[in-house]
Amino acid sequence: MSDTTETFLTQEAYDRLAAELEHLSTVGREEIAKRIEAAREEGDLKENGGYHAAKDEQGKQEARIRTLQALLKDAKVGTAPESDGTVLSGTVVTALVAGGEEKFLLGNREIAANSELDVYSEASPLGAAILGLTEGAKTSYTAPNGREIAVEIVKVETYAGQ
Repeated sequence: MSDTTETFLTQEAYDRLAAELEHLSTVGREEIAKRIEAAREEGDLKENGGYHAAKDEQGKQEARIRTLQALLKDAKVGTAPESDGTVLSGTVVTALVAGGEEKFLLGNREIAANSELDVYSEASPLGAAILGLTEGAKTSYTAPNGREIAVEIVKVETYAGQ
């Protein structure tokens, strides 16, 4: 069994993330290296705030590069799955969660970067509980705080982007 998880991405999301990865891997790395070198030339590194800030930013940038590489490597690119009323990765779900109605995208937050929709991962407690259910189905899941939360699937739609 593989440890990797295939992630659905729209072509727009894939292209945007690939461009971000390209920028961070090239221009971004060059810029941060120049900032680190300039800060080193200022002298004592122990008390050099600019140096430490640049190194911290470099670490965050490298982490983002690794995240993007893994995401793009395991991405399934295309259109959102056509909804037949079943909750799948890449569908928009309207559900009664703890009595209140919520509308959200099930999938990766990178898909809906330019959207107002909340996004829940398939691996989240809510996502895992509803994945594969159909409209009208009821279930519950245990929240991280230990509370049992009731869920009813009201509607499942095809994700149309933004």
